[in-house]
Amino acid sequence: MDTYIPAEYEVVRNPDLCIACRVCERQCANEVHSYDKDLGKMIADSGKCVNCHRCVCLCPTHALKIVKSDDTYRLNSNWSVQTMNEVYRQANSGGVLLSSMGNPNDYPVYFNKILVNASQVTNPPIDPLREPMETQVFLGKKDVEIKRDMEGKLVDTLPPQLKLKYPIMFSAMSYGSISYNAHESLARAAEELGIYYNTGEGGLHKDFYKYSKNTIVQVASGRFGVHEDYLSAAAAIEIKMGQGAKPGIGGHLPGMKISDDVSQTRMIPKGVDAISPAPHHDIYSIEDLRQLIYSLKEATAYTKPIIVKVAAVHNVAAIASGIARSGADIIAIDGFRGGTGAAPTRIRDNVGIPIELALAQVDERLRQEGIRDNVSVVVAGSIHSSADVVKAIALGADACYIGTAALLALGCHLCRSCHLGKCNWGIATQRADLVRRLNPDIGYKRLVNLVTAWGHEIQEMMGGMGINSIEALRGNRLMLRGVGLNESELRILGIHHAGESM
Repeated sequence: MDTYIPAEYEVVRNPDLCIACRVCERQCANEVHSYDKDLGKMIADSGKCVNCHRCVCLCPTHALKIVKSDDTYRLNSNWSVQTMNEVYRQANSGGVLLSSMGNPNDYPVYFNKILVNASQVTNPPIDPLREPMETQVFLGKKDVEIKRDMEGKLVDTLPPQLKLKYPIMFSAMSYGSISYNAHESLARAAEELGIYYNTGEGGLHKDFYKYSKNTIVQVASGRFGVHEDYLSAAAAIEIKMGQGAKPGIGGHLPGMKISDDVSQTRMIPKGVDAISPAPHHDIYSIEDLRQLIYSLKEATAYTKPIIVKVAAVHNVAAIASGIARSGADIIAIDGFRGGTGAAPTRIRDNVGIPIELALAQVDERLRQEGIRDNVSVVVAGSIHSSADVVKAIALGADACYIGTAALLALGCHLCRSCHLGKCNWGIATQRADLVRRLNPDIGYKRLVNLVTAWGHEIQEMMGGMGINSIEALRGNRLMLRGVGLNESELRILGIHHAGESM
């Protein structure tokens, strides 16, 4: 007999405010709410609640709230309620635990322990409202010789670059893991902002080829949706070797999310789980990776930058060195807090390292080897704000990918149940009735607002440091100070402690 597991959340309804309009019932894809005719009132099955807050937000009389259940087991400091429930679930099912979004555990967030230095008297700050402030970034190889023609004019020998208005891009989220309307919102926002969005490993829907100038396409181990037109349509091509939420394993899209459109876009059967192998079965060395990089360059006439995406792991600096020498134009590094549509819980919560430490080591290694200009470095893995972007660039990044922050702008409430395909906000679902809840006309504007706001804040922070360009900020660790960090952490990050003189 299955073990009874108490509900994690409790739906609390104020009977004096509830008018039994049944909005909550219509809005909940998890069937938490229902109307009891015999009792003449609304009731809730709290055991089905994932705390997405859709009902709370749309209740016209604000009669609802969702609270953490106080039904608990006998207190035990060694065995938490969550750990006990996970054991019960696996004993009931015999299956692997699945989770969505990023690692929620209480590990250090190093960005929160890093402060930005500011200018005062001898190096005055810059007012971005009155003086030029350059947030534009070019991603790609910069290790080229300056050449001039017979008339002394510069000859453009720069390899293909990605030009960004701000050092921010929308990270890889595949069609299938997120909805058509979510992808449209990301694509339209990228076009208006002058940045890029990443298709993820799910191919590119035929309707979105018109956004190709702002699209990064991905080639993953499953090769889903990869064909000549797909590669040719992109502004850049990203080879996905790994991702922060699940280093060392492949991708997984549950069959319930593979609708007709997703099936056609990915070129896989409808309704069948899409499993990406853990390794690319043609890549077992840097030499093999180099062969794929140049195959993709050859297939696109050397007109597009090639990105290689890896997860942040303990030897990521050595891996990045190999990638930089393999012909890649850009390295993308994804930290252990990176989001995902579905991952084994144990992998998501226990594998990988923080992006801040990985980035600092990669930048330092590439500089020591004299190959930093061979590649640009883009980082991801729970970039929460414009301050994180500024700190990441000062630690050595050229730009940042944002994923979860973008989904929050679209309405996500981090209920971490994307893998169930019942997203009440129309984001991580393929159910037509739910997808309609996300209006791309509104969604893309919210994304534009978010990145525009971050852009203004980046300029303000740079101005406060007395820096007027992203290029002058990149790798400028003198502008960072640590708080509450030990000697090893400070050494790896390459920064001084707050209050410490040079």
